[in-house]
Amino acid sequence: MEERINKEKKKVGILGGTFDPIHVAHLILAEQAWQQFKLDTVLIMPSGDPPHKKEREITSASHRVRMLQLAIEDNKHFKLSNVEVEREGTTYTAETLTGLCRYNPDCNYYFIIGADSLFQLEQWRQPEIIMSHSILLAAVRGDYKMPQLEERIDYLKEQYGAQIYLLHTPDIMISSSLIREHVQRGESIRYLVPKDVEKYIYQNKLYAKGA
Repeated sequence: MEERINKEKKKVGILGGTFDPIHVAHLILAEQAWQQFKLDTVLIMPSGDPPHKKEREITSASHRVRMLQLAIEDNKHFKLSNVEVEREGTTYTAETLTGLCRYNPDCNYYFIIGADSLFQLEQWRQPEIIMSHSILLAAVRGDYKMPQLEERIDYLKEQYGAQIYLLHTPDIMISSSLIREHVQRGESIRYLVPKDVEKYIYQNKLYAKGA
């Protein structure tokens, strides 16, 4: 397989998601990617109109972006990217990566995904574009069944010429849905999100029952 990593280029990670809201597990994942792969920076990229989140109304982009700004402002190697929230219509990863590679030819992009996503990747729009325009970092937790995952990685490498590396992360069972549920029930979200994000959620009555 042809090696696509150019050592003279910047190493830029991408962590995408709805971030509704961003929480500490997101930040730990991005930090682990930066550290383990010696990335120059990690783009935290909120999605605009994601194709897989049609079952519920997503909090406005302005709120999600502001929470991200508050969460990462003290980390010099994290950077907010608005390329997807500023795009009209449904946002697709393949289109995002195509644009990034076109306008930033001096960068190698490391796309951070959960290991589970490797098994759904072929159902994404233009998966061949995703795998040809980025190096995939597949985040695995300690309890993951490695033989099945390794078999899948070998398949994607053979079928698409993908470059895939495992990103090892702590087992932190926090999700955005859990945080929304806690707020709706009047339960504490302290330490689940950064302090300034917690304050913003309450000040703007986000996720509250009847909001």
